[in-house]
Amino acid sequence: MKEKKQLRILKIIKEHVINNKKEYIIIFLIFVIGIFSGVFFINHLQETPKTEITEYLNQFIEKFKNLESINSIELLKNSMIQNIGLAIVIWFFGTTVIGIPIVFAIIIYRGFCLGYTIALCITIMGLGKGISFILVTLLLQNILLIPAILALAVSGIKLYKSIVKDKTKENVKIEILRHTVFSMIMLIILAIASGIEIFMSTNILKMVIKYF
Repeated sequence: MKEKKQLRILKIIKEHVINNKKEYIIIFLIFVIGIFSGVFFINHLQETPKTEITEYLNQFIEKFKNLESINSIELLKNSMIQNIGLAIVIWFFGTTVIGIPIVFAIIIYRGFCLGYTIALCITIMGLGKGISFILVTLLLQNILLIPAILALAVSGIKLYKSIVKDKTKENVKIEILRHTVFSMIMLIILAIASGIEIFMSTNILKMVIKYF
């Protein structure tokens, strides 16, 4: 019974991606542009700011090494506030025709932050340690976080296209309701990503931080 339910969920996700493949390709390309922008920014950063960032990262690692306990509840609260806020912003601007460029800007910014972080860790720690640090700190939660954010943006584009195609009041209400329900599902996934970040990634980092 459980396996059938999982297969059904996977089938629904697959159909959703196939039915909106053009939108997903557009959003994914925008996200990738953001990643490359972040990498480019770090690679062309002047020596003085790079030194300051290196010192900050080293201080963070040393502080984390000496940390006896982690306030998981406080960290979870901050992470969830951040992710929920992001979902609400994308949902809101996705419901307005003029807000779609802002949704694109948010996706570029998230890609930029990811590319910036990856390039920074590799530049400062070296390829081996940098990739290891990224895998420990970023991989698990982003398996859910990134697809959920991209899906929210796609839902906004789909709503925009529906409104432009058919501007009748009833159609707009139905499409906004669909977008809202879908956004709430993605919100749950983002909340799960926050839990993974705090209770799994942070604890794994605590165990392996002495190697960095």
